[in-house]
Amino acid sequence: MTLASRYWADLPWPAFRDLPAETVAIIPVASIEQHGPHLPVSVDTTINEGVIARTLEFLAPEVPVLVLPTQRVGLSVEHLEFPGTLTLTPETLLAVVSELGDSVARAGVRKVVFVNSHGGQPQILDIAARRMRIRHQIFAVNCQWSRLGKPAGLVSDMESKYGIHAGHVETALMLALKPERVDMSKARNFASRAMGFANEAPLLSPEAGVPFGWMAQDLHPAGAVGDASLATVETGQKILDYAGQRMAELWTQVWKFDREAWLSTAPDPQA
Repeated sequence: MTLASRYWADLPWPAFRDLPAETVAIIPVASIEQHGPHLPVSVDTTINEGVIARTLEFLAPEVPVLVLPTQRVGLSVEHLEFPGTLTLTPETLLAVVSELGDSVARAGVRKVVFVNSHGGQPQILDIAARRMRIRHQIFAVNCQWSRLGKPAGLVSDMESKYGIHAGHVETALMLALKPERVDMSKARNFASRAMGFANEAPLLSPEAGVPFGWMAQDLHPAGAVGDASLATVETGQKILDYAGQRMAELWTQVWKFDREAWLSTAPDPQA
C-alpha cells in the first residue's frame, strides 16, 4: 500500500485505520534559538525540515513513513542570555514528545524515528524513546542528523570538533536552504574559547570527549562557534545531499527491522 502523503497532517482520519503494518512515524524535534549575528533563530528548524525534505527525495516509494509536524521549540536553556531564544523546560519537552508517542501508538504505529537538529536535547529524546518502549512496545530511534557524518574532506577536523553552532556547516546549510536569511557580511571565524584549554585539559570538550555544562556565551560571546566565513552554497548542498541519503538509509533499516522478534524475549534466569 502506498500512502497518499508522507506527511501525517495531510491524511484524513480514516486513512490511519489502514496504515501498513510497519509504518514508521518520523518526529522532527528542532529549536528556535540564537545562531549568532549572521543567522536567524530558525536555523535548527529550517535545517531539520530541509534534511527531511531531501530524505524523502531519496527514500524508496515503498517505504511507509509519516512525518509529524515539527516540534519547533525545544530545550535551549544554554542560549537563554540571547534575546529571541525560545525554550521549554526539560520536563515539558519530555512530556510533549512522550505524549506524541502516545498519540502515534493510538494510531497503531509501533515504529518511531526522532529526527533531532539541536545538540542540547538528545538526552531528552533518549529518555522519550525508552518511555515509548515501556508504554507502547514502540521501537523508537533517536537520530541527530549531524551524527550521520559528512562527505569526506568537506569540513576540517578542527571545524568538525569545535564549530558546533552557526559555524561552517550550519551557515552553509542555510545558504543552501534559505539564503535570503543569511547575512554573510556578519559571518566570521567565531573561534571557540574551548580551543584555549585543549592542551592543558585535552579530555574536556563541549561536545566531543568528556563534555561539561556550558552556556553559549562561554564558548563565544557572539553566540556562534566556528568559522562561518568558510560557508558556501555548494558545501551546503553537498552536506544536505549526504544527510538525505544517510537518513533515507536509516529510515529504510527501521522499516525493515523485525520489531516483534526484537521484543519477544522475556526475562529468563535460565537463558
